[in-house]
Order: sequence, then C-alpha cells, then structure tokens
Amino acid sequence: VQLVESGGGLVQPGGSLRLSCAVSGFTSEYYAIGWFRQAPGKAREGISCITSSSGSTYYSDSVKGRFTISRDNAKNTVYLQMNSLKPEDTAVYYCAFATDIVVVSDEVNDYDYWGQGTQVTVSS
Repeated sequence: VQLVESGGGLVQPGGSLRLSCAVSGFTSEYYAIGWFRQAPGKAREGISCITSSSGSTYYSDSVKGRFTISRDNAKNTVYLQMNSLKPEDTAVYYCAFATDIVVVSDEVNDYDYWGQGTQVTVSS
C-alpha cells in the first residue's frame, strides 16, 4: 500500500488548506484512512479518520468544527479540508492506512502504512 500526501504549505492564521492523500496498492474491502500530525518535540496525534465500510468519521477535539475529512472513491483519494487555521496547527501532517478495520481509530498502532508527510505552517 502506498500513500502520497500533498497540499501542505505556508498559510496565515485564519486561512485554509486542503490536504490530499492518494492511496494505491490495497485490496482490503474494510480499512480506515487516518490523518495524523506531529509538531516538533511532540507525539504524533491522530486528528481525523474515515472508514471504508460506512464512511464513519472521527475528529479530535483540537480540530473538530474546523477540519473536514472526505473521500473520493473513484480517485482513491482522501482529503482533509482545514479551515480557520491556527499557529498551533503547525506540524507535519501524515495520512495512514489501517487494514481490516471497520471502526474509526486515532491510535498510531492501528495503522499499517504511512505516507511521507507534508509540512503545514501557520504563521503571519
């Protein structure tokens, strides 16, 4: 399974970015795609997830109401729309693939494959 993130960059506080995660090489019917982020000196944090089976979604409290996860099954791509960005959202953002899972998860250990990460910097 390969995951490729794109869409990161520098944005001012209050601005928006949309991250994309293109997934290929999978055969599982049941899986989840999660978005994580890691700021310097901090642990990797699960912030959002979407399942293949039901389309159930999860958001951490830190992003709820500002970020939206969605998927385009035809393109095998998952998106993370990030609005009202804050300086504390600055981090490397990763998407990840969890095999044979039907519930949402924000646990790093549940995910089997990871993308290379994309930097998001929120600064004036």
